[in-house]
Amino acid sequence: MQTEFMKLQDFISNSQNIVFFGGAGVSTESGIPDFRSVDGLYNQTYKYPPETILSHQFFMNKTGEFYKFYKNKMLFLDAKPNKAHQKLAELEALGKLKAVITQNIDGLHQLAGSKNVLELHGSVHRNYCIKCHQFYDVKAVVDGEAIPKCTCGGIIKPDVVLYGEGLDNDTMQQSVKAIVNADVLIIGGTSLGVYPAAGLIDYYRGNKLVLINKTSTPMDARANLVINGSIGEVLGRLEL
Repeated sequence: MQTEFMKLQDFISNSQNIVFFGGAGVSTESGIPDFRSVDGLYNQTYKYPPETILSHQFFMNKTGEFYKFYKNKMLFLDAKPNKAHQKLAELEALGKLKAVITQNIDGLHQLAGSKNVLELHGSVHRNYCIKCHQFYDVKAVVDGEAIPKCTCGGIIKPDVVLYGEGLDNDTMQQSVKAIVNADVLIIGGTSLGVYPAAGLIDYYRGNKLVLINKTSTPMDARANLVINGSIGEVLGRLEL
């Protein structure tokens, strides 16, 4: 792995336009469980399957049940950024990293200091009234009623992409633009199995595609560099 790491270090040292695309594995090292691992939410038993609970239709029809699950299993407000989040923020501060594209909804990249974060699946820290569209922070959900309500009486909904909902078009366009212009694209902590987000890799035109993940991905053969390991440990070792 030392040879691969030295190649990554060389890519980073000689680049001024890096883009990072990350998935659940970036946050598991901060203690936030992912969905698809052996111990993930999809492999646990609930009254309804997680995929059903986290759908637009379920939110609209069984809002109370949705919020029971959401408040208990989707909010990790005490989690802290790990070495991966911190190193990416440092790379951005140096002007090398142009964008962080994330599938995560926890806000840890911003907490670490990253500014240009493109959240494909939204954020638990943003919530809005489905009636009047007034925005609320996460405190309104945590401290609110079983079903959080707006001052207008409307139901407050987390600004996260549920099953049955499309990704935000503007966020996708910004992500595509960042990847097209990148000279180094680092993909970390994702099995690249969730579309349309995983399809973003197709827009990369360079020859420094880096995949960092604990397990292999369907895209390994397309990468210029594959490192099987902890995203936090790998990025944490980089010298800037």
